[in-house]
Amino acid sequence: MKTFMLRKEDVSTKWYLIDAEGENLGRVATKAAHILRGKHKVTFTPHVNCGDAVIIINAGKVNLTGDKLDKKVYYNHSGFPGGLRERTAKTMKKDYPVEMVERAVKGMLPKNTLGRDMFRNLYVYEGSEHKHEAQKPEKIEL
Repeated sequence: MKTFMLRKEDVSTKWYLIDAEGENLGRVATKAAHILRGKHKVTFTPHVNCGDAVIIINAGKVNLTGDKLDKKVYYNHSGFPGGLRERTAKTMKKDYPVEMVERAVKGMLPKNTLGRDMFRNLYVYEGSEHKHEAQKPEKIEL
Protein backbone atom coordinates (compact mmCIF):
# COMPACT_ATOMS: atom_id res chain seq x y z
CA MET A 1 0.00 0.00 0.00
CA LYS A 2 1.31 3.42 -0.93
CA THR A 3 1.44 6.29 1.60
CA PHE A 4 -0.76 9.24 0.66
CA MET A 5 0.90 12.66 0.57
CA LEU A 6 -1.21 15.73 -0.04
CA ARG A 7 0.12 18.43 -2.34
CA LYS A 8 -0.42 22.09 -1.51
CA GLU A 9 -2.30 22.54 -4.80
CA ASP A 10 -4.91 19.99 -3.67
CA VAL A 11 -5.68 21.55 -0.26
CA SER A 12 -9.28 22.65 0.32
CA THR A 13 -9.96 25.03 3.20
CA LYS A 14 -13.06 25.15 5.38
CA TRP A 15 -13.93 27.75 8.02
CA TYR A 16 -14.74 26.94 11.64
CA LEU A 17 -16.16 29.15 14.41
CA ILE A 18 -15.29 28.64 18.08
CA ASP A 19 -17.20 30.53 20.78
CA ALA A 20 -14.81 30.99 23.72
CA GLU A 21 -17.42 32.35 26.14
CA GLY A 22 -17.17 30.45 29.43
CA GLU A 23 -14.55 28.02 28.05
CA ASN A 24 -11.05 27.44 29.42
CA LEU A 25 -8.24 29.13 27.50
CA GLY A 26 -6.24 25.93 27.04
CA ARG A 27 -9.21 23.97 25.68
CA VAL A 28 -10.00 26.68 23.14
CA ALA A 29 -6.35 27.01 22.10
CA THR A 30 -5.85 23.25 21.76
CA LYS A 31 -8.91 22.81 19.55
CA ALA A 32 -7.94 25.81 17.40
CA ALA A 33 -4.34 24.60 16.98
CA HIS A 34 -5.58 21.11 16.08
CA ILE A 35 -7.78 22.51 13.30
CA LEU A 36 -5.18 25.03 12.08
CA ARG A 37 -2.64 22.22 11.78
CA GLY A 38 -5.08 20.01 9.87
CA LYS A 39 -4.83 17.01 12.15
CA HIS A 40 -8.61 16.54 12.11
CA LYS A 41 -8.47 15.63 8.40
CA VAL A 42 -7.87 12.19 6.93
CA THR A 43 -5.52 13.79 4.40
CA PHE A 44 -3.18 15.28 7.07
CA THR A 45 0.34 15.70 5.73
CA PRO A 46 2.96 17.06 8.17
CA HIS A 47 4.95 19.12 5.66
CA VAL A 48 1.94 20.82 3.98
CA ASN A 49 -0.30 23.55 5.37
CA CYS A 50 -3.48 21.49 5.03
CA GLY A 51 -5.32 23.07 7.98
CA ASP A 52 -8.52 25.08 7.97
CA ALA A 53 -9.30 28.65 9.01
CA VAL A 54 -10.50 29.26 12.58
CA ILE A 55 -12.50 32.19 13.94
CA ILE A 56 -12.56 32.61 17.73
CA ILE A 57 -15.20 34.96 19.13
CA ASN A 58 -15.77 36.24 22.69
CA ALA A 59 -12.05 36.12 23.54
CA GLY A 60 -12.68 38.56 26.39
CA LYS A 61 -14.93 36.01 28.15
CA VAL A 62 -12.47 33.11 28.22
CA ASN A 63 -11.73 31.43 31.59
CA LEU A 64 -8.45 30.86 33.36
CA THR A 65 -8.44 28.24 36.13
CA GLY A 66 -6.74 28.37 39.51
CA ASP A 67 -4.55 31.34 40.41
CA LYS A 68 -3.50 32.00 36.82
CA LEU A 69 -5.15 35.45 36.74
CA ASP A 70 -2.72 36.70 39.40
CA LYS A 71 0.30 34.41 38.97
CA LYS A 72 0.66 33.89 35.21
CA VAL A 73 2.94 36.53 33.69
CA TYR A 74 3.34 37.44 30.01
CA TYR A 75 6.74 38.83 28.99
CA ASN A 76 7.75 41.11 26.12
CA HIS A 77 11.16 42.56 25.41
CA SER A 78 11.82 45.52 23.16
CA GLY A 79 15.40 44.48 22.46
CA PHE A 80 16.84 47.49 24.26
CA PRO A 81 18.50 47.43 27.70
CA GLY A 82 15.82 47.60 30.38
CA GLY A 83 13.14 46.87 27.80
CA LEU A 84 11.50 43.93 29.58
CA ARG A 85 7.75 44.40 30.07
CA GLU A 86 5.74 42.12 32.34
CA ARG A 87 1.94 41.85 32.37
CA THR A 88 -0.21 39.54 34.47
CA ALA A 89 -2.98 37.45 32.98
CA LYS A 90 -5.55 39.70 34.67
CA THR A 91 -4.17 42.72 32.80
CA MET A 92 -4.00 40.78 29.55
CA LYS A 93 -7.61 39.57 29.89
CA LYS A 94 -8.86 43.07 30.67
CA ASP A 95 -6.83 45.08 28.12
CA TYR A 96 -5.54 42.60 25.49
CA PRO A 97 -7.82 39.50 25.37
CA VAL A 98 -7.19 38.93 21.65
CA GLU A 99 -3.42 38.82 22.15
CA MET A 100 -3.78 36.44 25.09
CA VAL A 101 -5.74 33.90 23.00
CA GLU A 102 -3.43 34.35 19.98
CA ARG A 103 -0.36 33.67 22.14
CA ALA A 104 -1.92 30.51 23.56
CA VAL A 105 -2.68 29.15 20.08
CA LYS A 106 0.64 30.25 18.56
CA GLY A 107 2.53 28.38 21.28
CA MET A 108 0.86 25.14 20.16
CA LEU A 109 1.83 25.47 16.48
CA PRO A 110 5.16 24.45 14.91
CA LYS A 111 7.98 26.97 15.36
CA ASN A 112 8.90 27.33 11.69
CA THR A 113 7.70 28.85 8.41
CA LEU A 114 4.88 26.34 8.19
CA GLY A 115 3.65 27.27 11.67
CA ARG A 116 3.67 30.96 10.76
CA ASP A 117 1.59 30.18 7.66
CA MET A 118 -0.89 28.25 9.79
CA PHE A 119 -1.15 31.11 12.27
CA ARG A 120 -2.29 33.44 9.48
CA ASN A 121 -5.52 31.41 9.28
CA LEU A 122 -6.48 32.34 12.86
CA TYR A 123 -8.92 35.21 13.44
CA VAL A 124 -9.65 36.23 17.04
CA TYR A 125 -12.30 38.77 18.09
CA GLU A 126 -12.98 40.20 21.54
CA GLY A 127 -16.76 40.33 21.13
CA SER A 128 -19.32 38.14 19.42
CA GLU A 129 -19.22 40.04 16.11
CA HIS A 130 -16.92 38.98 13.25
CA LYS A 131 -16.60 39.90 9.59
CA HIS A 132 -16.41 36.41 8.08
CA GLU A 133 -20.09 35.59 7.61
CA ALA A 134 -19.56 35.29 3.84
CA GLN A 135 -17.32 32.24 4.41
CA LYS A 136 -20.20 30.43 6.18
CA PRO A 137 -18.15 29.13 9.14
CA GLU A 138 -19.21 25.88 10.76
CA LYS A 139 -19.69 26.25 14.53
CA ILE A 140 -17.74 23.87 16.75
CA GLU A 141 -18.85 22.85 20.24
CA LEU A 142 -16.06 22.20 22.72
